[in-house]
Amino acid sequence: MTTSTIYLRAERRRFAWVMEQHGGMSHAEAEATALERYPYEASDEPYRGLIFHEEAWHWAMRRIHHDRPYWTEHPELARPSSDYEELG
Repeated sequence: MTTSTIYLRAERRRFAWVMEQHGGMSHAEAEATALERYPYEASDEPYRGLIFHEEAWHWAMRRIHHDRPYWTEHPELARPSSDYEELG
């Protein structure tokens, strides 16, 4: 397994966790949404739309809050929770 694949799986797990804990999704819904948000893209594809420039926390919060600036409307959500950080 490559480093990229390991990172991809970790981001999926974190995104799904946020969607389940903060977005009210079932475990199955959250995992399906994470797979959709973080698809595998082979390194030889001409364009890889990977979204690793922000944490999964950010992308999940944007989805939950409909792309509104959740960090100003809910400053307590501006940084990932300690439970999220413990996911590793």
